[in-house]
Amino acid sequence: MLKKLVFLMTLLFLFLNSGCIEEIQFENESFESALVIYATITNEEKQQEIFLSRTYRFEEGEPLFESNATVAISGNGVIYEFEEAEPGNYVSKMAFRAEPNVEYQLQINTNNGRTYTSSPSQLTQTTQIDALYAERETNDDGVNGMSIYVDSYDPTGNSQFYRYEYEETFKIEAPDWKDIDLFVISEDPFCLIGETDRPEEQRICYRTESSIDINQVSTAGLTEDRLSRHLARFVQSDDYKISHRYSLLVKQFVQSEAAHNFFKTLLNFSDDGSLFSQVQPGFVAGNIISEDNPTEKVIGFFEVSSVSTERVFFNYRDFYPNDNLPPYINECMIFTPARFTEHFNKTEVCGPLINIVKGRVLVYYENTFNDFSPYRMVPRVCGDCTVLGRSEPPQFWVE
Repeated sequence: MLKKLVFLMTLLFLFLNSGCIEEIQFENESFESALVIYATITNEEKQQEIFLSRTYRFEEGEPLFESNATVAISGNGVIYEFEEAEPGNYVSKMAFRAEPNVEYQLQINTNNGRTYTSSPSQLTQTTQIDALYAERETNDDGVNGMSIYVDSYDPTGNSQFYRYEYEETFKIEAPDWKDIDLFVISEDPFCLIGETDRPEEQRICYRTESSIDINQVSTAGLTEDRLSRHLARFVQSDDYKISHRYSLLVKQFVQSEAAHNFFKTLLNFSDDGSLFSQVQPGFVAGNIISEDNPTEKVIGFFEVSSVSTERVFFNYRDFYPNDNLPPYINECMIFTPARFTEHFNKTEVCGPLINIVKGRVLVYYENTFNDFSPYRMVPRVCGDCTVLGRSEPPQFWVE
């Protein structure tokens, strides 16, 4: 999610700052470095996070993280200090949560001596997710899969602006896991390979991935502040993620109207069509300014949002009882690497098998009973699930 937002914020800066677009020059000779800030604190009791980076040239393709900054949030007479846990990722030194009717303000002092301050912001209305549920269906594009929907209702009518993120966790079963593993006993001149037990922990793993898209919806203008069957996630039926057991954690952020409009602009610019349009609305500012130079362009929004979370589980067989499992993420082709290779002087030297076993490029599948090429092998990802995930189930996991 972070990398996606940083990328969109950078595009927003580059294109809105370049005037009407007749011909796009991706190598921007008049490149201007601007601070990019992703700052959302919530009413969850946790160590809050702030992300800082710099705009980067389009051809560079990767964010330039802003390190060695001093970051703090003040509210109700308390100052919450942050420290840099990873490049550009600042985590509060103590856990805290945003409280209602308190004005919070973000202040950043960068390594080059500049100070940036946000407008004061208050926590939004707290609204719970009423229901989270999965249904098998064919979407508007004619693709069959699993839709996960959200229902929510605020009887006060004060929420109106919502943003959704998710974390999906799924079980992975290595299709060609065997209880035998290989190791090198010796190389030249004998090229000896031994067999040992392959850990059971390499058979079943779990992987978690986060959303990368901006998913927003508004009830403003409707007769009531109610969301019904809002799509949080669609997973195609042939996606390996749902092959066994799948879980989705959905986070519902209630936004201010200003935050909603800022993210809506980013969402519009995620569509290729909008990037190449002739429209020039001007630089879209957030609520963070430079104290040293008020005309400096700063990309980002300090948001104080209430959050509600819900989790759903389902098994593939619950919805596809008679179908084949989705194809695995990797085509598990079988290889038979040679133990020996004939050298130019007709002598035999170690073939590719030695290096394949040492590097675990391929793993054991079965014996061939051929001394020259003694094993059939498959890509490691097919026999060792730890390539894709962790063997320990998450604490929240239930079967």
